[in-house]
Amino acid sequence: MTATQAPAQATFDSLDPRTGEVVGTHPVHDEATVHAAVARASDAAQWWADLGFEGRRGVLGEWRRALVRRLDDLARVVAAETGKPFDDARLELVLTIDHLDWAAKHAGRVLGTRKVSSGLLMANQAASLHYAPLGVVGVIGPWNYPVFTPMGSIAYALAAGNAVVFKPSELTPGVGVALADSLAEIVAGRPLLQVVTGFGETGAALCRTPGVAKIAFTGSTATGKRVMAACADRLTPVLIECGGKDPLIVDSDADLDAAADAAVWGGMSNAGQTCIGVERVYVVDDVAEAFTAKVVAKAQALTVGTEFGPMTMPAQTDVVRRHVEDALAKGGRAVVGGASSADTAFVEPVVVLDVPEDSTAVTEETFGPLLVVNRVPDVDEAVRRANATGYGLGATVFSAARGEEIAHRLRCGMVSVNSVISFAGIPSLPFGGVGDSGFGRIHGEDGLREFTRPQAVARQRFALPIAVTSFERTSTGMKALLGLMRVLRGR
Repeated sequence: MTATQAPAQATFDSLDPRTGEVVGTHPVHDEATVHAAVARASDAAQWWADLGFEGRRGVLGEWRRALVRRLDDLARVVAAETGKPFDDARLELVLTIDHLDWAAKHAGRVLGTRKVSSGLLMANQAASLHYAPLGVVGVIGPWNYPVFTPMGSIAYALAAGNAVVFKPSELTPGVGVALADSLAEIVAGRPLLQVVTGFGETGAALCRTPGVAKIAFTGSTATGKRVMAACADRLTPVLIECGGKDPLIVDSDADLDAAADAAVWGGMSNAGQTCIGVERVYVVDDVAEAFTAKVVAKAQALTVGTEFGPMTMPAQTDVVRRHVEDALAKGGRAVVGGASSADTAFVEPVVVLDVPEDSTAVTEETFGPLLVVNRVPDVDEAVRRANATGYGLGATVFSAARGEEIAHRLRCGMVSVNSVISFAGIPSLPFGGVGDSGFGRIHGEDGLREFTRPQAVARQRFALPIAVTSFERTSTGMKALLGLMRVLRGR
């Protein structure tokens, strides 16, 4: 290379995990490139905020219609980069579009200036609350649901009036690029949603870049901690959505056919690569045998490569095998598959019974088509075990009479009763976890407010006859105030 030649741009390939074929080639963006993207986004953010709620709703409505028109094309990119079945990719896009529609239509109602009560003591004040956009939001997305999950941040951040710089997973960069391109055409190329591609250092650069008002991250708990550390230097706030070890509780009066179907689909759809997927099942003794038989039959009927695809991330195969081996070594009993089911990227369904609670198959997120089914004497024990991990993302309860009662006892952010993962498809419900599953919320009203800064305004309408918040205050005035307080609040 001569002194006048610029160094070549580093690139990487995204691969189809089903075949190993190259799907696309993308640049490895460095810190300078990330800084430039954020600077461009800052200008776009001001333009976008100035449009107001109705103006933004119109643009996001155009984007929604464009995504509907391109749904199959986008789904093909998702399927190619993740390996999931085409219809699963299309379902992901359908849910995404519904959330985008909700966010755009409800942002004005949720975030617009509203009057609030001033209270009797401050009756001379007019009080109002306003939610202002943050500016530029950085979104770091996962590979398992490369549209639905990051769009839970992107759509709500945009509806709230922010610009977004999106760093997709290095396994699914083409999905991010396709999303950004589809919006760029509608906003006449304004850098409202930009994509930076690369590996961990690109994401770290986004965390460190001045001008990023908030980072929304989805990924593992370990990586989430690193993201928080990178953001700490600038006190950049973070929204962290990490993994889960989600339980399903089957009560003695449950619809066993529906519960078994939910357990198998919730645990094995998308090859089990779902943060809110079912990983642990606690079934009451009275119905355990009948329930387990139904689960076994449904799991054995699945065909890998048809109902679900391979592990998107090759290293995940080793995690599944390790968890199965640990469960069996500690006394668990495999009734579908076994350790050899994870010999290739196309991991076969595995169902293991009676696994000790200290097994890694119970304590660590597997992220594969492994279902642990354990008997419990009663629902109280099921709840105790469900709450015994550091995770607290989602949960499922099947009970004819006590579903909501059981749900309220669970330490987690979301619960589906007599269905599975349904909370994720309801745009008005907030999505997020507690403990090792993270904090902050996407979706719903909470998700819109997550990407704003609340501003409280108190405007004096008239002066009080007794000066209180002034150096003109007198002892007589203070006595009057204390007398009023005793009458109003001392009873």
